[in-house]
Amino acid sequence: MPEESTPPATTPGAVTATPTAAEPTRSGVRALGLGCLGCGGLVLVAVVALLIQLTWNSSTDFPRVAPTEMAGRVVRHSQEAYEVMGFTRTVRPGAEKTGVSPQNTLDSGYCYDGGPLGLEDRTVDGAYRMSHDWALDHVPASQAVPGLRRLHRRLLDEGWEVSSYREGGKGRDWSLYVQRDGGDERMSFTWFPDRGYFLGGSAGPCAYDPGWTSGGHPYDPDSAARSVTPPDLGPGRR
Repeated sequence: MPEESTPPATTPGAVTATPTAAEPTRSGVRALGLGCLGCGGLVLVAVVALLIQLTWNSSTDFPRVAPTEMAGRVVRHSQEAYEVMGFTRTVRPGAEKTGVSPQNTLDSGYCYDGGPLGLEDRTVDGAYRMSHDWALDHVPASQAVPGLRRLHRRLLDEGWEVSSYREGGKGRDWSLYVQRDGGDERMSFTWFPDRGYFLGGSAGPCAYDPGWTSGGHPYDPDSAARSVTPPDLGPGRR
């Protein structure tokens, strides 16, 4: 007869624990805990980085630039684009009828502070953003289409970032929007083929008006534009 093996004696009432593969070891638990601590550290770093970025974006450390100087800057960008487009007419300052007649005007608006987290919307006293708007009527497709394509290539070569470029095709508007220096400087161009109207614009970065002092009346950025008259816009004006 084969020998029978006798199971080991056990104490009555005792329960024998059987290890299983699913049961984590003590070292595994420790590693998991350390891993979670590492995850928490990464999350904290990401949050701090985000806060720093938002705080940086809300900076109001603008330079002090006289409106006359800023106006010259934005008009110069418009003049360069005007020449690249191949326009030869001279546009005097002003606008007889905005959106219909030729235009050559300066405008300025508020600058805003988003606060430490970029969630606020406060105007910055004494700061303004200058812009130049210009337009031509009776612009045919034979001039607008090749001109916009040429301008698109030139601005790319000069380091401008193209935000949007659309070749409208038959009967649809053409448009080109560019920016640089993180959006501090911008230009826009639109041609309306249905009425042969070409609209251009240039905006500069925010700046503090050296002529403004705190403690008086609230700052009106329109005063920056009113203090300057743009020069004639035309070929060879630079």
